[in-house]
Amino acid sequence: MTVGRTWAVALLGLDGSLIEVEADISSQLPKFVIIGLADRSLGEAEGRVRQAAANAGCRLSGQRITVNLSPASLPKNGSGFDLAIALSCLAADNVVSNDSIDGVVHIGELGLDGRLRPTPGVLPAVLAAVRAGRTTVMVPAGNEYEARLIPDVTVIPVASLREAAIWHGAALSPVPVTPILTSGADAGAPVDLDLAEIVGQDEAIQALLVAAAGGHHLMMLGPPGAGKTMLAARLPGILPDLSVAEALDVTSIRSLAGQPIGTALVTRPPFENPHHTASAASILGGGSKFIRPGAAARAAHGVLFLDEAPEFQTSVLDALRQPLESGTISIHRAHAVAHFPGRFQLVLAANPCPCGQYGSRENTCVCPPSAIRRYLGRLSGPLMDRIDIQLRMRRISRAEMTVSGEKERLGSAEARRIVAAARQRSRERLDGTGWVTSGQVPGPWLRSGARALARQVTEPIDRALEHGSITMRGYDRVLRVAWTLADMDGSERPEKSHIGRALFLRKGI
Repeated sequence: MTVGRTWAVALLGLDGSLIEVEADISSQLPKFVIIGLADRSLGEAEGRVRQAAANAGCRLSGQRITVNLSPASLPKNGSGFDLAIALSCLAADNVVSNDSIDGVVHIGELGLDGRLRPTPGVLPAVLAAVRAGRTTVMVPAGNEYEARLIPDVTVIPVASLREAAIWHGAALSPVPVTPILTSGADAGAPVDLDLAEIVGQDEAIQALLVAAAGGHHLMMLGPPGAGKTMLAARLPGILPDLSVAEALDVTSIRSLAGQPIGTALVTRPPFENPHHTASAASILGGGSKFIRPGAAARAAHGVLFLDEAPEFQTSVLDALRQPLESGTISIHRAHAVAHFPGRFQLVLAANPCPCGQYGSRENTCVCPPSAIRRYLGRLSGPLMDRIDIQLRMRRISRAEMTVSGEKERLGSAEARRIVAAARQRSRERLDGTGWVTSGQVPGPWLRSGARALARQVTEPIDRALEHGSITMRGYDRVLRVAWTLADMDGSERPEKSHIGRALFLRKGI
């Protein structure tokens, strides 16, 4: 008997590694052994593979079967190795062609009836296989459209192990089976809410445009009913479509999270709105064995909205500080580190106090000063220092609603055009740097060389820094917002008025 050999993919975050799956049959005591740092779900493949092969009409050998997953030092998890393990065992028993399976990467989980179940993470797994130089992959029929989103790869969809064995040369008669499809239909495009539905709040809408144009983080502080949630929900609708690389990231994360994937890449920025009871693992991602992306990773290239932000655990909020700076979410485990894209726009919304009426003209706050300090103190200084735009909102009056209702309001389509034009100017200015928006540019780069602004222009923030009302990080973030304002106005460089407006947006609370 020969050693059966084929290929699978091990995912760690969005990064995939090609795994060589070897099977050997020896005349020893009957046993099925999987070696190569497999987790529990992968170690349980023996039961699934044996029963699936028997019910598919291609029973495995009753002798000792040893399956090796190489490289052995790389952690491997999940049930997506089932198809590769089964075919390597059949090749070792000369049921299928060893040369045939050696040229194909196999991804898929087996059911006990021999059918292949849709497997999470097929999109990043196929992408990893292509990057490793492989051009042919075999996937469950339920993942066919997802796998075909990757260009320059031959996708072989199969509904059962028997069908896969026949494709690789097994002398079996075809038996039609009903393929297992994904539970969700086409993911479809998210419904973008119209900015024109917001009455009043002109200053907040302008701040939202600035945040969208520069990719800046935003904090809104105001009483209940001021429109904070309405504004945040409309931010994705005024953002431009995703680039191909961004769309691939967003769709891959959806695949890894087990969310339905349509017949095309996701082209609109995602919007995540986790509940304030969410844990750090659900926000950033994690898991004891199989590391899944959290809400922040699912919001990559889009918006992460934390409503009632002071109600979140302080540890959860502070855990966001690292991805806000680096643009990458890193999850450390004993054997490996998983990385996810973490460049999202953070939008925080908070009431000014526990009762929500502090500073309100209509109602009286009943919270003691200590309760107010303790409530807002949950938003740590280091976190707030990373928020570029801090906006105070108030409820609109009946008169303001009447006046606003009589004039033409800015809609999402026009706002998206304004944002796209500003981002295009920013992209041209930053061409060749690797950055796209002003919100991504590091402060030292803005303060050096030809980008450095004259002292008379930066006088407002120089004075604020001297007085200690902003930190050096805050100084750089004001510069970023000023460059965004200049891009929106069509100016070649920020002027003193842009610096003043940016400083006001920074210290609006």
